[in-house]
Parts: sequence; structure tokens; C-alpha cells
Amino acid sequence: MTVCSAVVGCFTFLRKRALIGDAVAHSVLPGVCLSFLLTGDKNPFVLLIGAFITGGLSIFLVEFISSKTKLKEDSAIGIVLSVFFGIGILLLTAIQHGGNANQSGLDSFLFGKAASILPEDLYSFGLVGIILLIGVFFFFKEFTLISFDRNFAEAIGLPVKMLEFMLTSITVLAVVTGIQAVGVVLMAAMLITPAAAARYWTHNLTIMMLVAAMMGAFSGIFGAYISYLAPSMPTGPWIVMVISMIAIISFTFAPVKGVFARLRKQIKNQKQITDENILKLFFQLGEKDQDFFTQRSIHTLLERRPMRKDHLKNGLARLTEQGFLNKTKDHWKFTEAGKAKGQRIARLHRLWELYLTQYLQLAPDHVHDDAETIEHIITPELESKILEQLQYPKVDPHDTKIPYKDF
Repeated sequence: MTVCSAVVGCFTFLRKRALIGDAVAHSVLPGVCLSFLLTGDKNPFVLLIGAFITGGLSIFLVEFISSKTKLKEDSAIGIVLSVFFGIGILLLTAIQHGGNANQSGLDSFLFGKAASILPEDLYSFGLVGIILLIGVFFFFKEFTLISFDRNFAEAIGLPVKMLEFMLTSITVLAVVTGIQAVGVVLMAAMLITPAAAARYWTHNLTIMMLVAAMMGAFSGIFGAYISYLAPSMPTGPWIVMVISMIAIISFTFAPVKGVFARLRKQIKNQKQITDENILKLFFQLGEKDQDFFTQRSIHTLLERRPMRKDHLKNGLARLTEQGFLNKTKDHWKFTEAGKAKGQRIARLHRLWELYLTQYLQLAPDHVHDDAETIEHIITPELESKILEQLQYPKVDPHDTKIPYKDF
């Protein structure tokens, strides 16, 4: 069940419809109660049918309200969720006071109780889960296309509305099969959390779904194991706790998009900007003195460009280690490689200033800060395009010579 909800949740997550899972989870309760009232039996297939009908109806109402009124989708979800859940609670209360002895365990749909799942229920839910996975497998390309680019899917003639209906139906069934284990309150977490956690580890949808499925399976097994070791501990909440811990670890330590990875990237970018600003400063001082290989002290550099002294010292140390500067006692000077790189940064700065003044009609005294930012991310390909656009200019907006390689 956790595997099915994790796989289907990937499409829900990518379509930015995470709250839909919460709405469906709360909306299946009245369907379960109505099925029981009509049949007097807790047959899992009968309850599934009722849950599927009210779950699908809730999605239809959300889309109807958001498209026919001025309310946004989140407001429509809040309305439908609360109304359906309120009706479900009323029906469940009426059943509990109705005297039908067969209603025992029906309240497990509210908060979840894995221990109340009978073997025949497990077989029924397992069969539905297999059908869901088969449906995802055969319509994987189509579901992927409508998740990423619905307009393109329509343009190439795909039956988008039919595919969306199928994906919605699969989502509802995935929610319904997991309700009895974790309950309507926590089911949305099992639908979205594995997908959100897996997204931090990969950009490939196939791999994302496999990772989400493994996370869902692990949380289901480990949550049930914890509940087995401590019988007083409910299974459903522990399953959600486990997947939540996996998600927190993913958000924090994922190698590309995790918090620490992004922090490392920010620190690396800041160091790069500092180093390139120092090289540009050496080049500007060399232009002024007409000698690019004069030794410079920290005091001289800070006089020309104010910055934190410790940042400057660290930058000088990195540039010396990288071979862009040579150090003699407390003075530094360009190497040939350092001069070439400093020249390029100065050229990019002045080209971008000229571009902003010519094409965006900005005043020359308003372009320096923007050029300071963009000069560090202009690629050689973009530099060539700018040069062609500006027709290889000689001076910038301040009549300062633009340095080329033969400068």
C-alpha cells in the first residue's frame, strides 16, 4: 500500500496538486460509511467502491468550484475537505449509535489501525495495488507528459481529459487502499512525502518513482516493526513518522538539492565572486599604473576596493595556491594566468555595462551594480553573443577601454 501511494504520489507532486491527496483522504470517509449503511457489511470491495465514489466526487467538486467561481484551488480544497469530512464524522457517529454489531472496527478508517486489517482485506488491497502499478506502467509516458506539459500533450492529440481522469482515479484508489492502515488524517503524508523526499535525490522521473517506492516500502515495514515491538504504539502514525524522518534526512543531506549541498554551493559561489573581484582589482590597478605585474599590498588593495580584510586575505591565499598570483612577503602580483583571467572579468563587466545602456536604455551611472553581479556567470558562449550584438566595441559607457586578448 505504501509503495502504491508513493508511486502515484510522484505524479500528484509533480503536478503541484499535493493538497488534492489530503482532500481525497478526508472525502472517502462518507463513502465508507454510506457503503456500510446500505449493505450492513464491511466487505472491503464494497467499502472501496463507496470510498472511490466520494473521493472522485470530491476532486470533481474541487475542479468545478475553482473553475466556475473566483475561488482558488486551495480554497476549494479547504471547503470540500471540511464538508466531506464533517459528513463522514456524522455518518460514523450515527453508525456507532445504530446498534449494528458489525460496525466494530469501522472507526479505524478515521485514524488508521493496521492491526484491524483482516487477511481477506489485505488480499483485496494488494490486488488493487497491483492493478494500480500495472496502470502506471502502461500509461507512464502519457502520465509523465500531462504532468510536465499539459498544453503540449493536447497539441499532439493525446486525450488529455481522459488521461487526467485515469490519473485522478488511480490517485483516489491509492488513497483508498491506504486509509485503513494510516487513517484519513495521515494518508496525505503517505501520498506526498515519499515523492517529495525522492525528488531531492534525482531529476529523473523513473528513478524518482523507484526511490519513492523504496522509501514507502521501508517506512511501511519499519513502522510495522516498531509497532510490533511496542504493541501500544499505533502502526499508521509510526509509518508516517518513519517516512517523515527519511524526508528530513533527504531535505538536509541530499547531494545536489539538500540544505548542506546548497549551502556548500553558496559558499563556493561567494568564494568565486571574491576571487574574481580581486583579480579584476589587480587588473584595474595595472591599467591605472600601466604595469600589470607590480606588487600590491593588502593596504593598497583595500584603498581601491573596500572589502572585509579576512575575505581579502583568504582570497589572496586561494589565488596564490591556484597559480593566479605570486606572493613575496606581504605583497602579491599577477602571474600570466592571473592577468588573463582578470582581463576577462574586466572585459565582461564593461561589455555588460555597455549592453545595459544600449539595449535597456539605462543611465551609465546605474549599470555598475548589475554588471558586478552578472560578470561572474557569463559563459564564453554568451560572451561571444554579446560581442556580436555590440559589434566588438572599443570602450564602455564610461569611455574606458574594453580589454581584449591582445590588450
